[in-house]
Amino acid sequence: AFFAYKLEHESKHCNGKGFQRQGCSPFDRVYTANQNCGHTYPTFLAVLWCAGLLCSQAPAAFAGLMYLFVRQKYFVGYLGERTQSTPGYLFGKRIILFLFLMSVAGIFNYYLIFFFGSDFEIHIKTITSAISPLLLIP
Repeated sequence: AFFAYKLEHESKHCNGKGFQRQGCSPFDRVYTANQNCGHTYPTFLAVLWCAGLLCSQAPAAFAGLMYLFVRQKYFVGYLGERTQSTPGYLFGKRIILFLFLMSVAGIFNYYLIFFFGSDFEIHIKTITSAISPLLLIP
């Protein structure tokens, strides 16, 4: 909702009715930031669901909330100078990687159970719960 509000606000300030503005730099920045955020959400939702279902729900939910805050930081940083959005972008990549690795660990554990009968779910949940607070380190 915040992204849509900012996009509408900048659109009205560029004196037009549609989203096709040429040469209006603030609108271009807001529009590009909105598009960038919109393009990353399907990937985020896929790895979030996989990590939550296949590995552990609490660390996945924590990482998901962190990702939403990071995308907000990226969007606001993109409205300023483009270099201000870089920390949010890099932080978001790290969270997506964490969720992806959680998903891979859950799939690996499933195959260990299926082929060898050994279950490492408790160990994986303990490790992911211990590592998830490290996502707060910038």
